[in-house]
Amino acid sequence: MTATAPLQFSLAAQAEIKRLLTHYPPERSKSALLPILHIAQAEFGGWISSEVQDLVAETLGIKPIEVYEVSSFYTMYNLKLVGKHVLEICRTGPCMLRGSDELTEQLERITGAKVGGTSPDGNFTLKEVECLAACGFAPVVQVREKYYEQLNTPEAVDAMLDELRNLVHRPILSWEENGLQNSLQTAASV
Repeated sequence: MTATAPLQFSLAAQAEIKRLLTHYPPERSKSALLPILHIAQAEFGGWISSEVQDLVAETLGIKPIEVYEVSSFYTMYNLKLVGKHVLEICRTGPCMLRGSDELTEQLERITGAKVGGTSPDGNFTLKEVECLAACGFAPVVQVREKYYEQLNTPEAVDAMLDELRNLVHRPILSWEENGLQNSLQTAASV
């Protein structure tokens, strides 16, 4: 039986968490829960296991149930393994009127994934979500921070999927873009 190393955040993520916590009074560290869950999801493969949720609770000095309640409430957190790209399909009224049901069927057919599942090639997970606040551009799919709008033609859907398939690198995490070197230097001096 081999012992596994305890789960921990990378040095860059630890530095970013430390920086985030400076925005809140020490007795209100729980206020940083949402951004720290985003960091955790990015750090640990695009989803937040119960072990990762426990790490977040430990990091913030709160009870694990407090993390579970929040992470299970918001659709932006994935609580099971997901594909390389999570396609969040808006399913509210304006998007439905403009064809989100047909869009969902088309995405299921093309990717081989069902809503709530992942494609056989591991590239796409389909999720239905509530309003993405882009009603004037319906139907809409969100992938990470990017919106794909007016996906009411096969060509528009194909263009979105082709773009995603052709991404060579994962998107840069917010603390990596400008602050990775600073974050690493800060973490090393701790």
